[in-house]
Amino acid sequence: MNFIKNYLFIAVLCLSQICLSQTTNDLTLYRKDFKGVNAKNTVSVTSYQKNGTNYVYTGGAGNIDVFSVDKSGLLTAVSTHELYKKKGPGRGLVADNINGTDFLFVGNKYGNAVEVFKILDNGSLERVFLIEDTDETHLGTVITIEVVHMKKASYLFVGGLEDTPGLTCFKIHNDGKLTHVQSMKDDEKIHTDGVIGMFTHKIKGKTFLFTGGFQDNGISSFRVYENGTFKNINNIDDNTTDRYLTGAYPVTGVTFGDDHYVIVGHRHHKYYTNKSFIKRPDFVYHGDAVSVFKVSKRGKLVPHSILKDDENTKLSGQTRIEIVSANENEAIIAVGTRDDASIQLCKLNKNGILTPVNYLETGFSIYYGLEALNIDNKNFLVAGSQQWGFQKMASYQVAPKKKEREGKVLKHLVNLKFKEGTPQEKIDHAIAVFEGLATKVPSVTHMEGGLNDSTEGHSKGFTHSYSITFKDDNAREIYLFHPEHLKLVNIVGPLLADVFVIDYWTE
Repeated sequence: MNFIKNYLFIAVLCLSQICLSQTTNDLTLYRKDFKGVNAKNTVSVTSYQKNGTNYVYTGGAGNIDVFSVDKSGLLTAVSTHELYKKKGPGRGLVADNINGTDFLFVGNKYGNAVEVFKILDNGSLERVFLIEDTDETHLGTVITIEVVHMKKASYLFVGGLEDTPGLTCFKIHNDGKLTHVQSMKDDEKIHTDGVIGMFTHKIKGKTFLFTGGFQDNGISSFRVYENGTFKNINNIDDNTTDRYLTGAYPVTGVTFGDDHYVIVGHRHHKYYTNKSFIKRPDFVYHGDAVSVFKVSKRGKLVPHSILKDDENTKLSGQTRIEIVSANENEAIIAVGTRDDASIQLCKLNKNGILTPVNYLETGFSIYYGLEALNIDNKNFLVAGSQQWGFQKMASYQVAPKKKEREGKVLKHLVNLKFKEGTPQEKIDHAIAVFEGLATKVPSVTHMEGGLNDSTEGHSKGFTHSYSITFKDDNAREIYLFHPEHLKLVNIVGPLLADVFVIDYWTE
């Protein structure tokens, strides 16, 4: 009898693992919402749950915007807050609880400062502290911050992109104030020149911090002690064989049992049209890939595996890597890309091997502004763009592919009602721009439509109707966020009394 029970248990376990693998291999992204932001762009996004509500904080030039996110992924604007000197953009946003008080820590990039905000009951913010760069610290052009909790205190690590780069630790006090603990100036050994990514692992009671150096093309490991001081453990440089670290950018990590991994992406220096600020212009482009490193018990980084970019992936110009979900066997990660303007989903198995799953071409470039949330056991991503004047946030659900859509095309129906008294020449111009999208937006497969000719009396004042065909979700996203479509919205929007849009899938 015990043999039969054990056999059934193993069979069920194997079946569940097979089903889990099939499900994760079939994951994709579905956009749920998009909303405007007050900041001129969005370069950083973080989230926090307070009083049962999920909030998203977006950092852009001049402002921090706050949104709530419901269980369907819908965004609702809560408040906007001005950054110090109206500078920014807000970078490296981190929300955390310090001895019972919720705070948002913000790097003010061109304000050369770190700002601390208290998170109020409704999710909005109140600035409680600000610290500017000094000769002792490395807050100039601050980009990335990381909260590290020790047994008796919490610390804020800060890295920037400046003429005298390095890594700095501050003690976080209960009222949000920061006091300086230690600064380590960058040198030829460590990789802290342009720290854009940081991550922390706790291994056997010890805390290790990992940094990526954008300018010096590598990653470093540091041991963090109880009093907030830190020392360098080891450093990994870029090479042309088993790692891709030129322009090291996002850094994150995953733990499977006793195995700890650090995942590192890069935005290669070749992607910058303005290379005047690149400190090492003799770089060699050897492709794009996400690099995985294993961490020893002593915190040492060891090259482990890579996922190379190819014609089936979207990994050019990686700027953010988020852990969407994880269990004891695998993790789903999302890679945001600036140059491919996409979100690439990948799976990391417990052996530390990355494989691609699916991607969504968002239609806008992602520059650090990507955040994963789990709400009511549903996985979401919220993304923004650094594009100046784009001023939009989008939410996506990560879920299995909808089989009923296979082999079908997507129809996007748009019906327009112009305001009474709108001059005909303005209507004609708006329609000409609209119809011109058929040739200016490459993701449009087919477009047809025109002036209403119905005599049934049920048009409800709508005068123009159009049907646009897309081959898939990627094509629709590219269309919606294409510069030509956004220009159309600015032209036709002020002229409309109403607009009715509906999409459906068909053979």
